[in-house]
Amino acid sequence: MQAACEAVFEALAAHDAIPHPESLKVRAIPCDAYRIGTAPSSFCHAVLALLPGRSETAKRELAQLILTVLRRQLPNVGSLSVDVADLSPSYAKDVL
Repeated sequence: MQAACEAVFEALAAHDAIPHPESLKVRAIPCDAYRIGTAPSSFCHAVLALLPGRSETAKRELAQLILTVLRRQLPNVGSLSVDVADLSPSYAKDVL
């Protein structure tokens, strides 16, 4: 899964819609308990949270980019999905 995280990070960092790749964070969180209706019974769901302002076209491109990278990295995973969401205007962070 680390290789998939690295590949997603590199692909997003190279995309024009990501002007500050140093702010990217990619993480994988395992689900110990789940049930899906497809076979094989495995999945990977990605959530891309963006600061507001990108066009719907850019969001679709980023979602498709992530999906393409995940399929290449996880060829035997039964179900792959990507959701792109805008962060709330009240989002805040602090970096050392």
